[in-house]
Amino acid sequence: MTTSSRGRVEEVMRKLESALLDGSLPSGSRLAPERQLAEQYTVSRNTVREAIQRLAARGLLRVKPGAGVFVSEQLRSHLPSPWAQLVSDHPALRSDILEFRRVLEGATAYFAAQRATDSDKQKIRSLMLALKTAHDEQDTVAESDADAQLHEAIAMASHNVMFLHLQTSIISMLREHITVNGVGMRQQDPVISAQLMQQHQAFADAICDGEPEEARTAMHTHIDFVRRYFRQDEDTQASGS
Repeated sequence: MTTSSRGRVEEVMRKLESALLDGSLPSGSRLAPERQLAEQYTVSRNTVREAIQRLAARGLLRVKPGAGVFVSEQLRSHLPSPWAQLVSDHPALRSDILEFRRVLEGATAYFAAQRATDSDKQKIRSLMLALKTAHDEQDTVAESDADAQLHEAIAMASHNVMFLHLQTSIISMLREHITVNGVGMRQQDPVISAQLMQQHQAFADAICDGEPEEARTAMHTHIDFVRRYFRQDEDTQASGS
């Protein structure tokens, strides 16, 4: 391979890597066909093929014969299993998770309100509709699943590579935490379920209306509400009542 050819391959690799990092090529998504990518990057199909092969060798892409090229799950890798097991086995760590979520998701809500595209806002509104539908149908599992997806969509809308990958690198744990605890809270009390809905509507509206401070405050209010709920629950259990 000549120096110029190598340079073109590396240029295509950098562009694909950027798409992986900024979330425009999310995990599990299918890449456009070689021909289309070659036209997009103004290179030959051989150059595109070589770039894809190199990224596949690094585990970032998966080539499925007859099906296409897909983004792997590597950028959404789980935490090391011993830590994940500790989180699973020790519910008391919930307080630390919520403390972390308050900082991370407050920031992502703030930047999402500043940077969300029309497409991002459409996704957020769509998930809020799914959340409301599940709430009205009293389907707590579907409601909590839409809840977790909404938080992911907000992280994507922040358009900050570090926030996005900090959240997605541990998303399996956070998603499970949001879903499991969300189901529990919603099943306990319909009043709490209604309050959670109002809180999600508040930060979703602030993001879609482009109000960063309001979005961060609304997210903090939501996380603080969840923290108080579980603190009271733990106190009740400790008192034996």
